[in-house]
Amino acid sequence: MLLQGSNLNMPLAELISSLTVALDMTEGQPYEHSMRCCWIGMHIGERMNLSSSELHDLYFTLLLKDAGCSSNAARICELYATDDLIFKQRYKTVGTSLTSAINFVLKNAGSGEHWRKRISTTIDILKNGTDYAQELIQTRCTKGADVARELLFSENVAQGIKHLDEHWDGSGRPDGLMYDQIPLFSRIALLAQVMDVFQREHDLNSAFAELESRSGNWLDPNLVAISKQLKGSPDFIKALNAPSIVPFVLAMSPAQAMIPLDDDYFDRIVTAFGKIIDAKSPFTSGHSSRVAVFSTLIAEELNLDQEDRRWLKRAALLHDLGKLGVSNTILDKPGKLDDDEWAQIQNHAVFTREIIDKISPLKQFAKMAAAHHEKLDGTGYPDGLLADEISMMTRIITTADIFDAITAERPYRSAIPIPKTLEIMEENVGTAIDPLCFNALKVALNKLPEKYIKDIGMSEVPASPML
Repeated sequence: MLLQGSNLNMPLAELISSLTVALDMTEGQPYEHSMRCCWIGMHIGERMNLSSSELHDLYFTLLLKDAGCSSNAARICELYATDDLIFKQRYKTVGTSLTSAINFVLKNAGSGEHWRKRISTTIDILKNGTDYAQELIQTRCTKGADVARELLFSENVAQGIKHLDEHWDGSGRPDGLMYDQIPLFSRIALLAQVMDVFQREHDLNSAFAELESRSGNWLDPNLVAISKQLKGSPDFIKALNAPSIVPFVLAMSPAQAMIPLDDDYFDRIVTAFGKIIDAKSPFTSGHSSRVAVFSTLIAEELNLDQEDRRWLKRAALLHDLGKLGVSNTILDKPGKLDDDEWAQIQNHAVFTREIIDKISPLKQFAKMAAAHHEKLDGTGYPDGLLADEISMMTRIITTADIFDAITAERPYRSAIPIPKTLEIMEENVGTAIDPLCFNALKVALNKLPEKYIKDIGMSEVPASPML
């Protein structure tokens, strides 16, 4: 057994909380944004005397409010010709007036592009911005609700996420709901989001002032009134100002959310987040799932035991988690990256390690999952590890990752057939690719049905040049 002492003893609340850091990154928000929103929203829910089951659903609505956020990142880059992370970060501070919205477009449309591109993009946004906003929010909210359902949360949680961007006066999206038509959890989550964004961008007094200015238009006036009570709570404010809000959020989690997960539900959550990762770019569709499959096939040929294979699959599904913190302007760039862009790509491995390291059952192989771009000859990244420092688990994931990257289509070429892919890989055996893993891959592929072999890499969706 390669993973000594691996066991699953983690509550649902702790796992979801840990993974929300990745959602914060893809929204361009500061560390622990979703957890601070949970802290804010739960205090409002408690002051409303919600039942224990309602507080349970509210808790996970708040943590997962951005579960669909990766699904519109590429489209934002395409429509607005700008960095999706910066765009999302700035969008959350846009005021409620038309002037504020126009100024946002003028500042962000085509940011960093040639002046002609900026002008044409700005004109297009001013002309079609309403339709674009509807599309982006519809995609985000629908995907987020689907994630909640996939994780077997109640429909109240799914609807709470779906209608996060509805406004009290009916001016929101995706359905233009107003007043009590908007699910209560959505109204609380939006208020919590506005409050956290402005208290982090400015200070707590500014945040309360912003809530007041949006009362009756964006926000439910009754909830804004309740939120004012939080001003007088030293414990509430202390947690918001703490270096980390994690222990406070976990301490107030519903009792049933602290029951340790079983293996099947843990795998359901990891699989769902693998899909969130792959949704970041149309060029990564299905990548994490395929790497998990190929890793498992290699592991079987190497006679790894069932428990190791299970943990390997989990690591493979999350190996690119850090890409949620990299802009799609880089992930989807068809041309050569400059030095700064390449450095940001390399950071995704560091982000992956930092996030997985906080998931206690996965802690011991956070480095294994994040090291899939290391090479046996020491020329890889992020740490330039040498062969004896790279675990067998990492070598398996690396081999599977390279195989999927080559066999998938790219914007500038069609999919490379498996025989040619294996030739390319063989040239890198001993330097980037472990020989045992490569041989195991070849044996495994020979055992697969011919029809499946023909389908590998034949998806109509191109693969990212940065895989």
